[in-house]
Amino acid sequence: MTQATALFVMFILYGVLPAAGLYLGYRGIKKVTAPKMLEYKAMPQLGYIPEKSLPDDIRAKLASIDAKGEKLRVIYGDTNNDGKIDDTDTVNETYIMIQNLMDKHIPQVVADYRRLHDLDGARVDTTKIKNSEVTGKEAVLEVLNTIDAQFDDLLAASYHQDGQKLLATNRYLQQRFDTPVPRQTTPIATSVNDTQSIVIDDSKR
Repeated sequence: MTQATALFVMFILYGVLPAAGLYLGYRGIKKVTAPKMLEYKAMPQLGYIPEKSLPDDIRAKLASIDAKGEKLRVIYGDTNNDGKIDDTDTVNETYIMIQNLMDKHIPQVVADYRRLHDLDGARVDTTKIKNSEVTGKEAVLEVLNTIDAQFDDLLAASYHQDGQKLLATNRYLQQRFDTPVPRQTTPIATSVNDTQSIVIDDSKR
């Protein structure tokens, strides 16, 4: 082994490898200690929220609204049933309402709660808002519960509407298939130069 090779090996062993170990260790510790972030796919305007910044019941309610809202956007937004929401779909008031709730109102409610919580975490859970009978946390939950209940109503309405379509289709098909088949007239020759038409009832065959 030449002197240059020995120096290169020492550089790798005592320079590069320790530095790489320190870097990987730093990344690992940072990943483990970093706060878990919440993500709501149907409400990207909420951004990434640290899990510890929201109590369990608010997180659960937001997750419920997020799941239902994603379904409702497809139901009321994809009006031509092509699997995507674009300019070819017909915009209706219900879809606009869903969009406004998920893109504006809910993010604003969450931002208000987090601001109150940052001011005084204990107060937002225990102190009633002036001229009301609810705390800051309870006020947020009331808003989210109202939205969640509205989404339940919209999903139920969509279910029954589509169900009625299926029932109507079934009634139409039954009427078509239950119509008696017209009786068939078959000519039978009685002689070389003469034929006589007689009616053959298919039900007696």
